[in-house]
Amino acid sequence: MKKYRISVGLDVDDTLYECNSYALSIINSRYPDEEDVKLEDIKGWGSYGRHADERIALYSDPEFVRTQPIMPGAKDFVRKLSRIADVFFITAVPACCMSARAERLIEDFPEIPPKNLLIGTRKDVVMLDIMLDDGAHNISNSRAAYPVLFRKPWNANLSGLLSVNSYDDFLHLCEMACNSFTEKSPNLTDGGVLCLVGPSGSMKNDIAKILVERKTDDGLHFEKPVTSTTRPRRSGESESAYRFIGEEQFLREWRNGNYIETTVYSGHHYGTCDRDIAPVVNRGAVAVIPIDICGALTLKNLYRSRAMLIFTNRERAQTIKNIIERESDLDDKTNRILSLDFEYRNAEICDEEVQVGDDPLVAAEKIVEIIRNSGQNR
Repeated sequence: MKKYRISVGLDVDDTLYECNSYALSIINSRYPDEEDVKLEDIKGWGSYGRHADERIALYSDPEFVRTQPIMPGAKDFVRKLSRIADVFFITAVPACCMSARAERLIEDFPEIPPKNLLIGTRKDVVMLDIMLDDGAHNISNSRAAYPVLFRKPWNANLSGLLSVNSYDDFLHLCEMACNSFTEKSPNLTDGGVLCLVGPSGSMKNDIAKILVERKTDDGLHFEKPVTSTTRPRRSGESESAYRFIGEEQFLREWRNGNYIETTVYSGHHYGTCDRDIAPVVNRGAVAVIPIDICGALTLKNLYRSRAMLIFTNRERAQTIKNIIERESDLDDKTNRILSLDFEYRNAEICDEEVQVGDDPLVAAEKIVEIIRNSGQNR
C-alpha cells in the first residue's frame, strides 16, 4: 500500500450525519397511533412500502439537510483522520440542498478545506485511496483503491466487502494504509490472535481445525474460541463449532454490548466476545479465528501487534466448486460466488498471504512457520 499521505473520501449521510434515523423519527411523529417504522425495515435506498418511503421526499428538503443531527463521535473522527490523510467529503444531495449541506460541513468540520467538499451524484468517477460509504451501490461502483462499506442495517446482508463497524475500525485501517511507523510487526510467539481471512471455500475452518488439533512441543498452542452465529448447524458439523443461537437472541446480546465485533455473512449474523479470546491470549496460546475482513480489522484494532491477519488464497475455480458442493440454499451460494471479487481484494489488507490447494494441512504448516518467524521481528 502507498506510503505517502493518503487521500480519503467520506460519505456524509449516515456516515457523518444521521439521515435514515432522523427521517424515520420525523415520519413516525406524523403517525402517533401506528407502529413505528424501524431502521431494520430499511433495506436500501429504494421504495419499500408503508411510510418508510416518505423519507425519500425529506432528502430534497433543505431544512432537513440543514438540521440533520451529527453522529456521535463524528467530529473527533474527522479531526483524527485529517492528521493522517487528506480528507474529502463526497456527498450527493439535490441542487436545492447543496448550500445547506456545504454550510453544515464547513461549520462542523473546520479542519477540512472547503475545496475538499465534492457535491454531486457521480461518486463513481472520484479516484481516491480509500472511500467510506454506507451505500453498497457506491462501494461496488467506486474507483477508489479501497472502497470501504460502513456497516448499517440496510447493508447487513452483503458479504465479502471490505467493511467496518465503527470510526475506530476505519481509522485503524487508514493507519495500516499509511504504514504507520509506530505499529510493530505482528508477533504471536507468546500468544495472540490469528485471523484467517479469505473467500468462501478457501478452507479457513479446515485449517483452523488442523491448527487446534496439532500435537507438538514447539511451544505453539492454538485454540479456537467459540463464536456465536445465527447460521443453522450444517450436516456433520459439531455442536461446539459455533454457539448456535436465534437471531432475536443475537440482536439482544448485541444491543447489550456482548460482542466486540459482529458481521453478517450471507444473511446470518456472527459475533465474537472478548471474554472468549482474552483468556486464550493471556495464557500464551494463539486464538485462531476464521473471520471476515470486517471482524479481523476490529480484532487487529484491539490487539494490535498481537493480532495477525492471514489471507487464505485459493484458486477461484476451487472455491466456487466448494461453495456449490456445500449444504446451503441457492441464494446463499449465489451471494457467496458474487462476493468473490470483493473477497480476493481483501488480501492486500492482511499481514500475510498463504496459498491453499486441496490439502489444508500444507497451508496450516505454512501458517505455523509464519508465526514462528514472527518472533524474529521483536
